[in-house]
Amino acid sequence: MIGRLFAGWVVVGGAFLVLFLAYGTQYAFGVFFSALIEEFGWSRASLAGVFSLYTFVYSCFALVAGRLTDLWGPRRVIAAGGVLLGLGLTGMSLAHALWHPFVLYGLVAALGMSTAYVPCMATVVRWFVRRRGLAVGLASAGGSLGTFALPPVAHALVATLGWRGAYVAFGVVIAIVLNLLARIIRRDPESAGLIPDGEAGPTTSAARAVSEPSWSVAAATRSGAFWALLAVFSATWIPVFVPLVHLVPHARDLGVEPFWASTMVSALGVGAVAGRLGMGWLSDRIGRRPGLAMAFTLQVTAFVGFAGATTLPALYATSLGFGLAYGSTSACFPAIMGDFFGRAHAGTLVGLVFALAAPASALGPIGAGFIYDHTGSYTLAWWICAGFNLLALGLLALARPPRRRGAATALPVVISPPTS
Repeated sequence: MIGRLFAGWVVVGGAFLVLFLAYGTQYAFGVFFSALIEEFGWSRASLAGVFSLYTFVYSCFALVAGRLTDLWGPRRVIAAGGVLLGLGLTGMSLAHALWHPFVLYGLVAALGMSTAYVPCMATVVRWFVRRRGLAVGLASAGGSLGTFALPPVAHALVATLGWRGAYVAFGVVIAIVLNLLARIIRRDPESAGLIPDGEAGPTTSAARAVSEPSWSVAAATRSGAFWALLAVFSATWIPVFVPLVHLVPHARDLGVEPFWASTMVSALGVGAVAGRLGMGWLSDRIGRRPGLAMAFTLQVTAFVGFAGATTLPALYATSLGFGLAYGSTSACFPAIMGDFFGRAHAGTLVGLVFALAAPASALGPIGAGFIYDHTGSYTLAWWICAGFNLLALGLLALARPPRRRGAATALPVVISPPTS
């Protein structure tokens, strides 16, 4: 405890700020995307390939980051990632040929980014059981708020310093601040003499027993529940980055001014903040699967909306809806992994699903760019994205909590409803 404040909420605050900077910078890529195309004349598919490589690399290395978080704790992992992400972004200021972004952003920055989401979310999962959805929602809302706040900042910096100077500014801030924030993100409540959700107690196996069942990684991956969740998140993540990369150029194609086009991503971020906070709280009460079903349904609606939106108000409304769905899914993902398989190996299991499923999201941006380059429109891409979320909704019906007999250690569950 810190005074009367449960130390877990300090961890949530640190994770919030890490994700604010990391994801806010990531989703400012759409602003730099337009600046790079204007200067170098690269095709949208080729430059989207940079983001696709970035997505693939950071998703794959999330497993390594999760495993290292279980072994070393989050502090060293997040700090090292901050250095790599900062170097990659700063190095982008020197880019002159297409292969430079592939190396600097697609590899170096991606390795740094892999140490943001999974270590932060796995650590928050360890600190909470009864309020897990709320805690994960609050922490992950940092990414959405960054999505809202940083694209206009990127636009202003590009307009003032040029895109090269803007990349230097982002890289230096990321490297310094993430290393400072890493110091307040502590491994788990047991290391502070606590148990999840804030009750004082000894750090013994008995204290852990009040939390939930504990599955080994081997036992979890032998369960049908693990593979069902993997299929669900693979389907919904394939198209998830398409709006984040292509929404700004799509809006500009429709005649929207550059500044207002950049705020499309900000509108998405506003919706995602609401989704993460609202669904985090709601899923503690109605369950993660119903929450995910609501999110997937809304995401289908949003993609259909993108296909038909032609005015600025319609684009804003659709962006808000997509952000709400995206944020809701993000809040439920690490929480449902903790619910199904426990806290002991949360870093490895969250990282494993992320590493296996999230690389599929690299297909979305490059696929949408390919469709645009060959048809002159994003319409077909939006409809395909809607179809993938319909598939995710169908697969969700197969995702059921695992049976205890497969667990390496099946501990009794004593979970009371959250209290104010």
